[in-house]
Amino acid sequence: MQKNEFISTKNIVRLALVAAAYAVLTLLIQPLSYGAVQFRFSEALVLLAFYRRDYSISLILGCLIANLFSPFGLYDILFGTLATAVAVVPMYYVKNIFIAALFPVITNGLLVGYELSIIGEPFWFSVGTVALGELVVVFILGIALFKLVLEKNRFLMHNLIASTRTDKPKSQI
Repeated sequence: MQKNEFISTKNIVRLALVAAAYAVLTLLIQPLSYGAVQFRFSEALVLLAFYRRDYSISLILGCLIANLFSPFGLYDILFGTLATAVAVVPMYYVKNIFIAALFPVITNGLLVGYELSIIGEPFWFSVGTVALGELVVVFILGIALFKLVLEKNRFLMHNLIASTRTDKPKSQI
C-alpha cells in the first residue's frame, strides 16, 4: 500500500468503519463477548488483517474500544487488546487463511486465559474455552464469511479488500 493511499479519506473511513463494526458487534452481544466462555462474534473480522495489513490498526482500536466496556476493566483493556495486536499484525504475512486464523485462536486463548486466571478463573479451563470460542468464531464463522460471501461478491471484495492480496495465489486465500 502506498503511503498516500493509507491517508486517503476513503481509506480512513474504511478503517474507522471496521473499528466501529468490531466494537459495536462486541457490545451488542456483551454477555457472550466477555468471560471464560466467550463467543465474540466480532472476532470474525480479524481475518481482514489477512487481506490488508492496515486493518490491523482498525481491529486493535475496535478491540480497545470494546474492552473499555468490559466487566474485567483494566485487565481486559491490557491483555485483550494485546492479544488482538499479537494476533492480527503477523496475519498479513501468512499465505494461507487457515494458518492465519490460528493466530487469534492461540493468542486469545493464552493471553485472555492468563488474564482470566489473574481474576480467579482456572488457567487451563480459561485457555481452552477462550480458544474454543475463537476457533468457532474465526474458523467457522469468519472463514465461511470470507470464502462464501466476500470472495464471491466482487463489489464487496473490491471496496473492502481493494486487491491487496496479489502476492498470494487465489487457491490459498
